[in-house]
Amino acid sequence: MFPSLNEQMDLIRYGAVEIIPEEELAKKIEKSIKTNKPLRIKLGADPSRPDLHLGHAVVLHKLRHFQDLGHIAVLIIGDFTGMIGDPTGRSKTRPQLTLEDAKFNGETYLQQATLVLLSEGLEVRYNSEWLNKMTFRDVIELAAKYTVAQLLERDDFSKRYASGIPISIHELMYPLAQAMDSVAISSDVELGGTDQKFNLLVGREIQRSYGKEPQCILTMPILEGTDGVEKMSKSYDNYIGLADDPINMFGKAMSIPDSLILRYYQYTVFASNSELQQIEQGLKDNSLHPRNVKVELGKRIVAKYHNQEAADQAFEHFEKVFKNKEMPDEIEEYDYISESNEVAIQELLVTTNLCPSKKEAKRMVEQGGVYINSEKATDPFAKIDISEEIIVKVGKRKFLKIAKK
Repeated sequence: MFPSLNEQMDLIRYGAVEIIPEEELAKKIEKSIKTNKPLRIKLGADPSRPDLHLGHAVVLHKLRHFQDLGHIAVLIIGDFTGMIGDPTGRSKTRPQLTLEDAKFNGETYLQQATLVLLSEGLEVRYNSEWLNKMTFRDVIELAAKYTVAQLLERDDFSKRYASGIPISIHELMYPLAQAMDSVAISSDVELGGTDQKFNLLVGREIQRSYGKEPQCILTMPILEGTDGVEKMSKSYDNYIGLADDPINMFGKAMSIPDSLILRYYQYTVFASNSELQQIEQGLKDNSLHPRNVKVELGKRIVAKYHNQEAADQAFEHFEKVFKNKEMPDEIEEYDYISESNEVAIQELLVTTNLCPSKKEAKRMVEQGGVYINSEKATDPFAKIDISEEIIVKVGKRKFLKIAKK
């Protein structure tokens, strides 16, 4: 039923930052093969937002690797812990979600996660199932299994404490609540990003405290966004969403800096080691042009989350609009409701959702990223005539046909 230990470990190690402890994981796999019983591989996710991007997919793909090896993927939707808010990397208390918001986001999360995961061999659990049932006595017993000193070993907690920045008690409880997920589902291995290492280790210790065999942990890297600087995040507007349409998905992939080409091949389409070596050598000796390599990358990303036909069409659109400087065949239309025939460019961009804020609209205009009927806009406060239809272009990919209503 299962591949050999060496075959499994080769795939499991691919792209991983740490496996703790690796020798223990090897023993778990050996036992799994001997007893013909799959391991339970846990991935927890707090649905603080409904949208997933390629950064989230890095660890989802590792969970898929375990599925491909015949193991059970247990996806924990943290609808209960989402109400607390994961304090990882936070310099202040995170806003709390309602249980209803967390459940809604969780349903959307699941729809997008299954673009990567197989439905067969997938167990989906919501942690309100067991955390909501805990009595105050249960919580006290849990809290007694870990010390404040241990919690303050966590980097973001220790920095906030040393700086006199408030830490709420419910934040300190977060790692313990997440650890109870591992107890409840008896996970053999838990996956997460490198920023989750502390939480994963707490889960290992709490399992031991409850008489469970402790899980091994595997961490994956944090993927940089399309800007090549910050981690991929909707907040930084440097993300490629799993639910993006093919044209946007391809265009964003083409915008990554050349320095990220190999990293994206490894962690967004999980290219083989031999292919990575070929690409690296080709870029080094100039036998491969970075643009052509990114075209292939963009096509593979789109094909993965849509299909090959969509990937080919997205490439053709990109060539027409950006290489040949032509207008796309289809442009979304917007009826602008106004009593006046004139409107300031900044206001127009925000009202039509071409820019999320006046500050961003002003920045886009000043950086030369806004065109009105193919003419570059230079003054965000200049008024333009909307009595007749106009075509507005923002950045490289956004087009909108606007007419006054």
